[in-house]
Amino acid sequence: MSTTVAVTGASGFVGQALVAHLLASGRSVRALVHRQSLAMNHPALATVQGSLSDDAALDRLMAGACGVIHVAGRVRGRDEADFLPVNAEGAARVARAACAARTVTRLVLISSLAAREPGLSPYAASKRAGETRLAEEVARGGNLGCAVLRPPAIYGPGDQELLPLLRLMSRGVVPMPGVAGARASLLHVHDLARAALCLLDSPAQGIFELHDGHEAGYGWDEIATIVESVAGRGRGWRLRLPEAMLRSVATVNLLAARLFGYLPMMTPGKVNELRHPDWVCDNTELTRATGWQPEISLHVGLCPLLGAAPVKPREGRSNAT
Repeated sequence: MSTTVAVTGASGFVGQALVAHLLASGRSVRALVHRQSLAMNHPALATVQGSLSDDAALDRLMAGACGVIHVAGRVRGRDEADFLPVNAEGAARVARAACAARTVTRLVLISSLAAREPGLSPYAASKRAGETRLAEEVARGGNLGCAVLRPPAIYGPGDQELLPLLRLMSRGVVPMPGVAGARASLLHVHDLARAALCLLDSPAQGIFELHDGHEAGYGWDEIATIVESVAGRGRGWRLRLPEAMLRSVATVNLLAARLFGYLPMMTPGKVNELRHPDWVCDNTELTRATGWQPEISLHVGLCPLLGAAPVKPREGRSNAT
């Protein structure tokens, strides 16, 4: 029986952590890489060059694999025309190729919590559409088991999005773009990788959310307080960012992106996401289905990232910060 797992988006932040966990578990990995090469070598790791729009590359990726974890996606863009071909049609193509490969019995999609609120932004809408398109292809294909993970904001080694903000907080400047009372869950990338493996080995189907064990999520001030504790500094400067200012910056950035042809992160849709009051997840269904539980609290996860002394991860279920 094959132990090879096919992985898309393997050279990205989440993909690299996932590949490392798969290899450490004793499995072989076949990784789809596009523009960026995979910065690791292992005798059980093979790569396939190509994109989600390359059906031949997807067929090579799936050949002989027992399972697929689909990570690849686009997080920067101007409108649906930038997001949908990758996040929706790409997911459909992966599912179609997995269904066509006779050896593949399991497919796990790493989506985004943003898919819970598709009306907020083109990105959120594209992630929901990707879940829908993938499910349609799986239903059409027959006997493939499928599960979807919707992680919240992810941080960890190699993070290029959230980590710069956390490091700014550690230096005493705390931007606060959210609305009063807003709360959000967080998750370390290694706990996300573990969850994906648990779902891969499970017969569970459906959509699952997950968080780091802090059940009520975090407010911006709570995150800053934990960062300051890890960094060993006093209370930093809380800088509230008015909505009007955020929207002005986002509008100008979107216009510039359309003029100069780059893919922006800060857009009006991203402001909607930042100011949404509830990004809190619930681990209950995932734990019930797979036994997975988070191991890395925010305080523990931040120590090596901010240069503090490491702390041993908690054992078993805990809601401590």
